[in-house]
Amino acid sequence: MAMLTVTLVATLAAASLWQQWRSVEVEAAERQRVQSRWILTGALDWARLILREDARSSGQDHLAEPWAVALQESRLSTFLAADRNNTGGTATDEQLDAFLSGQITDMQSRLNITNLVQDNKVSPVALAAFGRLFEQLNLPPLELTLLGSQLQQALDTSKTSNADSTVPLLPRSAAQLGWLGLSPATVAALQPFVSVLPVRTPVNLNTASAQVLVASVPNLSMADAQKLVAARAGKYFRSTADANAVLNQPTIVFTESEHSVSTRYFEVLGRLRLGTTTVLERSLVWRDGINVRTLWREHAVADPAGQARP
Repeated sequence: MAMLTVTLVATLAAASLWQQWRSVEVEAAERQRVQSRWILTGALDWARLILREDARSSGQDHLAEPWAVALQESRLSTFLAADRNNTGGTATDEQLDAFLSGQITDMQSRLNITNLVQDNKVSPVALAAFGRLFEQLNLPPLELTLLGSQLQQALDTSKTSNADSTVPLLPRSAAQLGWLGLSPATVAALQPFVSVLPVRTPVNLNTASAQVLVASVPNLSMADAQKLVAARAGKYFRSTADANAVLNQPTIVFTESEHSVSTRYFEVLGRLRLGTTTVLERSLVWRDGINVRTLWREHAVADPAGQARP
């Protein structure tokens, strides 16, 4: 009886200890989640402020502006006021082991998937541009045809209340292009060069990569695109006429309908590392004059390699 009593007491004590440990872990995880959310919200507000001030200074957007400089990983306590009453825990055992990094990306530096459909029809101009991009990346042309038709159906259904379950969902980011029937390999290859924006947008000549420039206009070679990239590094383009003047070729013309030197849509990526956990937040913001509004936000936890996972 004594042994049974000791065993029973030990079992109950172990179960109680486990329940207490579990409660502490759940509370710590929830506190960490809330702290991460607030810190990343502050980082997003900071990015919006930078974009707002940039809109006050000039009408062009280029890669030499403050918003284009990525924030390298920095200890969060370095952002606190440097005085004796606010050390951020650097002089105590409660030092905050949190590191923040991030960057702002011009989403009009890429080809916009939404441009593929205009007036409920596949746009020949946009289809040709994406065809040139698919050719550069050695992607199957049949997937581009599928992309155009699936996007047309998704956009048409999104405007009606009676959605058909067989119609593909409309993606809101390039990572979700698999919803439109693209293979994972094609989606991975396209992500650095395409965007999914709510409306049709031109390509920003000041921020687009050489690959996107080649795809955005007929007859443009990679050598000419690299010449444009080198020219804008010394002096950014104030208009599409500046880009035309650099090449001075009658067969290559940058038009106001397909190209611009300013941007309205930006992606803000925030990365917060708390101990062994890394939280990512990706947001799409829309700038209209000096008004900067967040269109959507998504969160993910990164694996040890830094890749986001659900």
